[in-house]
Amino acid sequence: MTTTHDRQTDGDAAVPKRRDRTHWLYIAVIVAVIAGVLVGILAPGVGKDLGVLGTMFVSLIKMMISPVIFCTIVLGIGSVRAAATVGKVGGLAFAYFLGMSTVALAIGLVVGNLLKPGDGLTLDPSAMGKGTELADKAHESGGTLDFIQSIIPTSMLSALTEGSVLQTLFIALLVGFAIQSLGKSGESALRAIETLQKIVFKVLAMVLWLAPIGAFGAIANVVGQTGWSAVTELLTLMLGFYVTCVIFVFGILGLLLRFVAGVSIFKLVRYLAREYLLIFATSSSESALPRLIAKMEHLGVERTTVGVVVPTGYSFNLDGTAIYLTMASLFVADAMGQPLSLGEQISLLVFMIVASKGAAGVSGAGLATLAGGLQSHRPELLDGVGIIVGIDRFMSEARAVTNFSGNAVATMLVGSWTKTIDKDQVDSVLRGDDPFDELTMVDDGHDSWDKDDDSGTKVDTTKKPVTA
Repeated sequence: MTTTHDRQTDGDAAVPKRRDRTHWLYIAVIVAVIAGVLVGILAPGVGKDLGVLGTMFVSLIKMMISPVIFCTIVLGIGSVRAAATVGKVGGLAFAYFLGMSTVALAIGLVVGNLLKPGDGLTLDPSAMGKGTELADKAHESGGTLDFIQSIIPTSMLSALTEGSVLQTLFIALLVGFAIQSLGKSGESALRAIETLQKIVFKVLAMVLWLAPIGAFGAIANVVGQTGWSAVTELLTLMLGFYVTCVIFVFGILGLLLRFVAGVSIFKLVRYLAREYLLIFATSSSESALPRLIAKMEHLGVERTTVGVVVPTGYSFNLDGTAIYLTMASLFVADAMGQPLSLGEQISLLVFMIVASKGAAGVSGAGLATLAGGLQSHRPELLDGVGIIVGIDRFMSEARAVTNFSGNAVATMLVGSWTKTIDKDQVDSVLRGDDPFDELTMVDDGHDSWDKDDDSGTKVDTTKKPVTA
């Protein structure tokens, strides 16, 4: 099978496509992770000092998130015929996020009660006081009204410079609707943003070549700080959490994806394999956000749906964090010999449903939200949060991967419900007939827009044909 991605033609002359050498990048990431573990074990002091490399790489990725989201949403909304489409997508997405987060919290509660991983553990005195510090951080994020107010940026440009996903989303929606209302006269603006998007993704592709350095520093720092003693001491909680996340992704999300979209979760995971490796290496799902947007578009989900679901999902659809919150709460209570009653567990679950939605704006969101929940329900358990701090970084990989998987599945589900997904394209991509362009991360098929003389809007009419 050959596709138009395999060759580019100019008249009768065939121009060979540049070779994709990015597979060497991800091999280098694996080598860097192994090297980071060795450095962290053999020279813990050096490993701690190397943590800045991981921080710098994640910061570089975060630098690209706002322009990627802005371009994607503006192009998506500016090219659709009816503004109601965006509202329908957003409404379905929020309803799904609320329902699935509740399910994830409930699953964590059930597994935590079955495993009781905190039984028999004693609290490390050196960890005392850490819970209060984290709870204060959670309270600094403010209440619901403060959270809503924070979505409105100081200026249109500050939304792109301050790094807030929700502020970028808000401004991009306004600009997209404005261009849409201009009709034909907005076409030049769309083409300019298309060019900007190509530049942004090209810069992102360049930044990703630094992933091995970032992975080496991040892993060396984690192992250097905690060693293996913290991992073995709390192995039951870690394994229980990892197994729960696997069951949630391949069981619940997998069944939903199969019944709603007719897609195998295993094929989707294989398609996103490089993103999973990037997340494991950096312990941050944000490092893969721009690539998720590009890959979901390539998979066949309309740009409008991708632009609305993925960015909002990163703030409101935190399935892995939800599972972690309830399991960790039970763990702390059991470890301190003061288990939560059933009524307290249900009350805490209701609190976490709301609190987890605002967690995205808090640094160290998982631990901070956990501390805030315990302080509001059982203040005497607050200092127990410190016992989890030592292994939280190891658990954060599972949280990040589960959050990422949940947003990938959510994008396909919402696309299916709103009929904004090309099933033939999905099948072609997951079969491997239409590979993702790692060199540009932008499909040429999205660059050609045909003008609709009646409405003044533009419709993407270019599809990449698959020929035998």
